[in-house]
Amino acid sequence: MMIKLSKKWLDELSLKPETGMGYQVVTVVLKDGKKFDHAVVTEGCITQVRGLKNIPFTEEQIDKLILTHEKWDFSIG
Repeated sequence: MMIKLSKKWLDELSLKPETGMGYQVVTVVLKDGKKFDHAVVTEGCITQVRGLKNIPFTEEQIDKLILTHEKWDFSIG
């Protein structure tokens, strides 16, 4: 599952540098205060959250996306 981000988030992220070629690593903060570090945004979508098989939130639940550039080896989760 991926989350396609709306223009609001895409406009915000487009003003910020990439973490690597074609992607950004962000922390996702939800409206209820929950936080998910190490989320990958690629081509306008949140494609994965480190350590999780599925993305446990919807775009409507997102309060903030904080660009962190924290890196990890995607092949090992």
